[in-house]
Amino acid sequence: MNVAVGSVTDLIFGRWKSQILYAGVALNVFDHLDLSDFKSGSDLAAELAVEPELLTRLLRSLAALGLLVENEERRFALSENGNLLRSNVDGSLRYMALLEEGPEHYAIWSHLVPMIRDGKQNAFVREYGQMAFEYAHTNADYGSVFRRAMSSFSTIQSALALEALRPYDFTKFHKICDVAGGQGHLACSLLQANPHLTGTVLDLPEVVADTNGHWAPRMGLSNRCDYVSGNMFEDVPDADAYFLKMILHDWNDDECVTILANLRRRVSNGGKVFIVEHVVPATSEPHFAKLYDIHMMCWGSGKERTEGEYRMLLERAGWSMAASYYPESRLMGVVEGTAV
Repeated sequence: MNVAVGSVTDLIFGRWKSQILYAGVALNVFDHLDLSDFKSGSDLAAELAVEPELLTRLLRSLAALGLLVENEERRFALSENGNLLRSNVDGSLRYMALLEEGPEHYAIWSHLVPMIRDGKQNAFVREYGQMAFEYAHTNADYGSVFRRAMSSFSTIQSALALEALRPYDFTKFHKICDVAGGQGHLACSLLQANPHLTGTVLDLPEVVADTNGHWAPRMGLSNRCDYVSGNMFEDVPDADAYFLKMILHDWNDDECVTILANLRRRVSNGGKVFIVEHVVPATSEPHFAKLYDIHMMCWGSGKERTEGEYRMLLERAGWSMAASYYPESRLMGVVEGTAV
């Protein structure tokens, strides 16, 4: 098999890999193994209350993907990669796997071709008759997985944002606001790195009411970080600088301008906004953002954008683009806007 055939074949059967991963997570395989203690398929099947032979075949396939280690006795332990799928590790990817390969997100991708044919995105509405955020509010199972996935992945995104902004001088600010900041991991990470700052996390009432997940008390920052109920499409708290992490990609251009204009109305001249997203490179190079963009086409009304597209949004809302910052991997970017 030549290289081209192998590459295309790998793409064709790529969903097999992600569904095998999903099955391992959904069956709780990774939480019942560790890095050093090898278990047989039969022993693990007894713990999980599943059929031993079929589980052993799944374990073998997970090992083939590098998520487990199989020894000569056909016993299994976690690999370093598989350890990231445990529920109790920092930066766990368990809930992201359950979200992205779960039934809802699997179903919306089936609408990709008809969406492109008729020029109307948002497969969530096509499949379920409502926006994804609305569905998460009314469907407890999806809502729980969605919130946990966003919370766990937020730790990775916050680390990338702080790496990108490491050389930035935050001494000019006193108060920051993490807009639609969920449990506040980015805000708290910024406060931890800049002891002179105070912060506000703005989100919807039902998000703010879920105090169990708030990062401020977990990071010892309750005296410097507060949580405020509100709607970014209506108004935001006063701040010297606003952060929008993985927010604007959820919305179309007009919706983004509304959000940015609300921030501009509350900040004084010279104030800042920092847009943290998977920024699409303007060149033809491969990049995760270009794939994520298709997911957003399926998931809602938004998109991943280039620096130039963020510049246009900022200018429409009364900001000017000041600079952009990237971590070494360039997986994510931070676009800085200045209020004019």
